[in-house]
Amino acid sequence: MIGVKYGDVMFMDPITGNFYGYIPFGDIIFYLTDFSMIAFLVALFFTLVVYLTKPEQQLEAQINDFGDKLNIVSLKELKIRRLMAIICGISTAFAMLTGDIFDYALFLAVVGIANIGIVSAVKKEWVLNAAYHYGIIAIISSLPLFGAAALILAKTGTLSIFELSKTSHDIFYQKIIYAVGMVGETGIAPFYAAKAEMFRAPGAPYILMIHLSSLLIIIRTAEILLTIH
Repeated sequence: MIGVKYGDVMFMDPITGNFYGYIPFGDIIFYLTDFSMIAFLVALFFTLVVYLTKPEQQLEAQINDFGDKLNIVSLKELKIRRLMAIICGISTAFAMLTGDIFDYALFLAVVGIANIGIVSAVKKEWVLNAAYHYGIIAIISSLPLFGAAALILAKTGTLSIFELSKTSHDIFYQKIIYAVGMVGETGIAPFYAAKAEMFRAPGAPYILMIHLSSLLIIIRTAEILLTIH
């Protein structure tokens, strides 16, 4: 168990690991711990992989005909999908570092928007339908996500994860609402990608960021909810 001293209070947290300091960036403060730095580097690494990856060119077998059809992703569609994947990766990376409940919700909202962009960039009818349905869920989920952050602020007077971890504030129900908002905003994104069969859509490698961001955000949210109390 690691102990970090804040004033006269010793913060004990076996989840985040060693605390190395913080980086103030306006109202956003990034905290450097073992957990946050590892997750940050993982997200940046896969963002770089997505940036350097070219979309695959797929062959579709034709029924009652000879030959195969080659699916080629246009340059315009490629730019949009790659941009959304990079935004998703960068937002996920900085979500791993932030030590503020509200700022974390903001990064989640950006990740959700980027995921919608990644899905909707595929010009297929069934893919666009999945993107539309996911967009509705993400919009609805923003209410419990930001609403829970507001409820936590109203009850405790702070949004700092490290301040909320010092003493008990009895915010169990607020944490449940916050988790529901996270699930709707980004947690269900891989299910809609699978529903749209994007693995068989042209340029499928960019779907990697949807799965990576959802996985890291679920782990990070669990870490936050176990830390604050």
